[in-house]
Formats: sequence, structure tokens, C-alpha cells
Amino acid sequence: MKIDGISNVLNSNIQVVRDGAVSVEKSFGEVLNNAINEIDQTEQTAKIMTDQLAIGEIDNPHDVFIATQKAELTLNMALEVKNKVVEAYKEIMRLQL
Repeated sequence: MKIDGISNVLNSNIQVVRDGAVSVEKSFGEVLNNAINEIDQTEQTAKIMTDQLAIGEIDNPHDVFIATQKAELTLNMALEVKNKVVEAYKEIMRLQL
């Protein structure tokens, strides 16, 4: 039984993983910008649905409630992430070099 074929498959799989890692790599600014845009989008959706409920265009208030809760949770998560980043930065600044 030949084992040479296994190393060829392994090498090709490693190259696929490396290519995927390069294409997925984003800068911190891009990730932060995407997160802020997602927060804004969920808040805008909740606002639009609330307005539509007020004028009678939406029959199911549960959908509006879910959208507003999603927007609130998204914002709270972003605030907690911000707090953790600031806390980590302060901890790094306290380190003695």
C-alpha cells in the first residue's frame, strides 16, 4: 500500500486552509465598522417596525417586540465588549515593564 498519496492530499489541504485564512483576514477597523453598522441596522429596523405598528401597517406586535429586543441586546453586547476592551487596555497600561 502506497503512503505517498496521503502526503499529497495533506499538502493540498494545508494550502486550501492557508488560502482561506488569507481571504478571511480583516483589519480591526473593518471588523469594528461592520459591528457598528450591524448595530445601527438593527436599531433602524426596530424604529421602522415601531412606526409601522403605530400607524397600523403591522398586525403582529410580537414581531415589533422581538425587533426592539434584538436591537437592545445588540447594543448591550456592544457596550459590554467596549467595556472589556477598555478594561483590558487599562490592565495592559498597569503592567510593569
